[in-house]
Amino acid sequence: MRGLLAEFGVWLGRSPAALRRALPRLVQEDPLPARLRAVLAEAIEHLQRLDDCIERCDREIHAHAKHSEAAQRISAVTGVGPITASAVVATIANARDFRNGRQLAAWTGLVPRQSSSGGKQRLGVITKRGDTYLRGLLTQGARSALLVALTKSLEKRSRLEHWMVALHGRVGYHKSLVAIANKHARILWAILAKGETYNPNAWQRYAPQRISAAA
Repeated sequence: MRGLLAEFGVWLGRSPAALRRALPRLVQEDPLPARLRAVLAEAIEHLQRLDDCIERCDREIHAHAKHSEAAQRISAVTGVGPITASAVVATIANARDFRNGRQLAAWTGLVPRQSSSGGKQRLGVITKRGDTYLRGLLTQGARSALLVALTKSLEKRSRLEHWMVALHGRVGYHKSLVAIANKHARILWAILAKGETYNPNAWQRYAPQRISAAA
């Protein structure tokens, strides 16, 4: 639609919202040829049918996430919404098929390529192998979690959120997203494989043990 309209000197923004706002008005504009306006009218109906279909799918996904006990447990993780939770539960039938969280992260392609030379290990870009859909959802969730962490006051951040903010300061935005998505994948594995609920303060149970061991 944008391409056709551009041929008649009509330039629209690239967002879907801008196109939807402009189409009803353009259908009524006389300077545009009648045949083009008829095509635009059909496009409006087609877009509405697509919107209705997407809305039905969203309702089904939310219903699945609401009635799935496992999806509810992993939804407690910041950045994991109903769509991600439903996709994870539906895709990973048994989390114990993975030996640990690192294997799950690797399966989604959220680990860097590694190469060694002269005894030195170098980490490259992520492999981008595995389940691309889950990787995309986890990365989007990481973006949301990082935004929440950055906007929280210092005293209200959880230990994980402190780590996110510090990581963002060290390695930048995009690398932080991959690392956070990797962390989330490991957390989700632990919740699903061990049948636990998410507890952001669970690390405190092990802190005294580490201090004693160090002493």
